[in-house]
Amino acid sequence: MRIRATVAAVSGALALSALAVPASQAAQSDDHGLSVGGFEFLRQGDGVSPRAQSRALSAQDAGLPVINKVVVNGGKPIVIGSTTVKKVTMSATATDDSGILDVSALIWEGSSLSSPSSRYFVPNDDIVCKASGTTSTCTHTTTIDAGWLVNTDAKTWNVAAGAYGNGGEDDLTVVEKFNTVKLQRQSKLTVNAAPEPVKKGGTITVTGNLTRADWDKNKYVGFGTQSVVLQFRKKSSTAYTNVKGVKSSSSGALKTTVKASEDGYYRWNYLGIASTAPVAVAGDYIDVK
Repeated sequence: MRIRATVAAVSGALALSALAVPASQAAQSDDHGLSVGGFEFLRQGDGVSPRAQSRALSAQDAGLPVINKVVVNGGKPIVIGSTTVKKVTMSATATDDSGILDVSALIWEGSSLSSPSSRYFVPNDDIVCKASGTTSTCTHTTTIDAGWLVNTDAKTWNVAAGAYGNGGEDDLTVVEKFNTVKLQRQSKLTVNAAPEPVKKGGTITVTGNLTRADWDKNKYVGFGTQSVVLQFRKKSSTAYTNVKGVKSSSSGALKTTVKASEDGYYRWNYLGIASTAPVAVAGDYIDVK
């Protein structure tokens, strides 16, 4: 069984509270509940914490903090290689009449944050907040290690957000599913155009290989039956144009032929799929005589 160091599993009757101050990455429990990465999960038995109920109210009408925006990884999918250890930046903005004490985000997947089977990435203790009047933007990171992942983790994850105002412990808003972020397997391409030099009108053979990160094996493996585009850039140009489409073999191999017309660069371009990131390889130069 693979051990996921900080993709934590939440167990017990837990209700999401919120982030007050950054906590340790390690999950900590006491008589009151569980605190992980600054998000506090309170044990309430069969009841529900009044804090957890705050999302059921209109935050603005109730005078509670309003979470305006959450941005994870600059709004881009999180791409993880076969052995990548990546710090992902998360930014959250909230407004409250009393000012904002803290606002933060959490990447998770499952039916709800209180579900025993739900999992999340633990935030790091590096939160920095900047206030402008009654609005604050706080940034922090979370670390994602390929060693914690399996291939089925390449999907869309939820992003939760919690904001504390300066009006006391009940001045709180929590949104379990504020937005989402994609977690994708990294892909790689190689290219070789030959022979070089080549006579004008001669045949150029362009080969290559498409691979992607396998999180089950922690290595790159051939990615077969994928649509990849061969592109060409003239020596005097800065832009690539499409030449033809090719399917990768079952092992990820790519091969096609073109007629030599002028000096320039050939490359492969893969547009990606939901689970796998796009990639374009640097061009291979051909000297046409």
